[in-house]
Amino acid sequence: MTDYWVSKLFYDLQKPEAAAAYRADRAAVLARYPLKPEVRAAVMADDVAALARLVNPYLLRYYFSTIGTPDDIFIRRLRESAPGPRS
Repeated sequence: MTDYWVSKLFYDLQKPEAAAAYRADRAAVLARYPLKPEVRAAVMADDVAALARLVNPYLLRYYFSTIGTPDDIFIRRLRESAPGPRS
């Protein structure tokens, strides 16, 4: 199930000024969104597994790019969080 507010946050971070503000003061930006405590904690922890269940994959990838996570590390963390056998 998607979470509207975390999706909205990630969507809004596509604006360069919003992304810069987020990188400068993550807590201040998060305060503008009525996130559930567990969702806020997942965002603060950059918890790929928790966030992947809540947002569109494209927004998720963009978010991790915005916070400076190299794409190969994001993909590895996403794969590690996926249920089922790993090959």
